[in-house]
Amino acid sequence: MSGPALSFVIPLYNSAVTIGPLVKEIEGLTVEGGHEIVLVNDGSADRTGEVCRELVAQARVPIIYIEHARNFGEHNAVLTGWRHASGEYVVNLDDDSQNPPAEAVKLWQHAVREHLDVVFGHYEVKQHSLFRNFGSWFTNRMTDWALDKPAGFYLSSFRCVSGFITRQVAHYTGPYPYLDGLLLQVTQRIGSITVRHDKRTAGESGYTFRRLLRLWLSAWLNFSLAPLRAATFLGLITAAAGVVGFGIVVWLWFENRGPAYGWGWVTSAVLLFSGAQLVMLGLIGEYLGRMFLAVNQRPQAVVRDVVRS
Repeated sequence: MSGPALSFVIPLYNSAVTIGPLVKEIEGLTVEGGHEIVLVNDGSADRTGEVCRELVAQARVPIIYIEHARNFGEHNAVLTGWRHASGEYVVNLDDDSQNPPAEAVKLWQHAVREHLDVVFGHYEVKQHSLFRNFGSWFTNRMTDWALDKPAGFYLSSFRCVSGFITRQVAHYTGPYPYLDGLLLQVTQRIGSITVRHDKRTAGESGYTFRRLLRLWLSAWLNFSLAPLRAATFLGLITAAAGVVGFGIVVWLWFENRGPAYGWGWVTSAVLLFSGAQLVMLGLIGEYLGRMFLAVNQRPQAVVRDVVRS
């Protein structure tokens, strides 16, 4: 039996106040082919679980409620939701109603019309705090360098992805997933449209500096070896500077104008050998990085319970 046309995957963290109205709004949508809602409770400390179970009991459209054993992070929760979603397309949106469900339908319609695997929502006006806006800007500039994506292409957490791609990405079991990096590894059929971004209806963002730092590290270290290659490049530059400096010292020595007390010899030797060491460390790190990406077995998520309407 085929699934619905569209699945809404919503990661939840302390969302007891906001999730009810959001689910009711999604239930009221008209989606040709039908839709379902997948709620992933990522270790909330409030009444999110109780509220979600009530929503499942009163559901007007199919709802799947999944509960993590602890907090694993937004991207881990979204991957869990993708594994349980059965829609031909899957859209994931935040739990704070800043991503209007009607705009999610626009993402889906654009993906179907243009035959795209991934459509990102681009915010014309963002209603985040200054800190969150800076974090998003920095993440996108960093991914221009670290990931294989068009320069300047805006990546957002408000995205619609085909079921085919979510099934491919769901095979990833690493403990620190970065969804945009995973998506860019498996498809180049991506696009974006401008969508509305509303103000939060309650509460405050769960993205602290620590969480943003963890996200940046996931993008850098899990899906790109560019930092290691930068270390290798820096080592080559330093070693080259050491060779040039050594040549200059030798020339000055022959001209009997060399630095006194052997300072030039020591400095050029330190540059030469420290540069060579950085090159070797970069090469070793290249191999270790590949091994790390392949064999790290820390759990990505642990599902405690699954409840279906």
